[in-house]
Amino acid sequence: MTKLRSVSKRRAKLNKILTYAAFVGPALLFFVVIQIIPFFMGIYYSFTSWNGVSSTVEWVGFENFKRIFTNDERFFNSFLFTTKFMFAAVIISNFIGFSLALILNAALKTKNILRTVFFVPNVIGGLLLGFIWQFIFVRGFAAVGDLTNIGFFQLPWLGDATTAFWGIVIVFAWQISGYMMVIYIAALQGVDNSLLEAAKIDGATAFQTLKNIIIPLILPAFTICFFLTIAMAFKIFDLNLSLTGGGPFNSTQSVAINIYQEAFTNNNYGVGSAKAIIFFVIVAIFTTAQVMFTKKREVEA
Repeated sequence: MTKLRSVSKRRAKLNKILTYAAFVGPALLFFVVIQIIPFFMGIYYSFTSWNGVSSTVEWVGFENFKRIFTNDERFFNSFLFTTKFMFAAVIISNFIGFSLALILNAALKTKNILRTVFFVPNVIGGLLLGFIWQFIFVRGFAAVGDLTNIGFFQLPWLGDATTAFWGIVIVFAWQISGYMMVIYIAALQGVDNSLLEAAKIDGATAFQTLKNIIIPLILPAFTICFFLTIAMAFKIFDLNLSLTGGGPFNSTQSVAINIYQEAFTNNNYGVGSAKAIIFFVIVAIFTTAQVMFTKKREVEA
């Protein structure tokens, strides 16, 4: 009897393992093949002088990294641009997303329609979105400027380094704010209404309620949104490529475009891989620091 129970337990355990494997196995396999293996291959190629085509791969050690840190001003300029873009995009996108969430969390008859309208830009591909806004900046704004003589529409939006920078920020915020809005709305709906009613009875203003009750209670949503927007802003590629292509004169070239051009245009796959590894480490440090900081604030709240 004991032996039969032991066999049945082993069979049940085996069935459980097979069930898990059936559900998790395919996703895990694709993750390993598409993410893990290329990642470690990239680390290997970063120590070589491979051009991406030749069958021979020459090991050069840390020469690629030395070259990047000592003789690649364009990479650091692109990183400086990407960092400035990240800060501007994160602040503006989250401000707009949170503001929309506060407005659309109220008892509005059209709130569901408005939520859909604001979320739609997020489902449009970056390349297509970039070409649409390129037409708006170059042709649409110019036409409006000629009709109204308003200076804002007469600016060389994609032809000057400063306005091109803010043009990319505007399009990125327009695309991603609706996604942030959905996360903030989900968090706001989890706030206990009795707390808000108690604050109102005690005479708290709308700003005091927002600052002392709502924001502390939804800090986990801020953690998620900041993490997502930092990662998305750092990795910007298709939007940047279709809007400015890194111009004018590489003034709006993101790190992702710089890495792509190094590896696939200049055929310096080893150097491109080294840049990608450096970029990965820096983004990991930024996002980890942000999560640790905001998580600490959650505990305090």
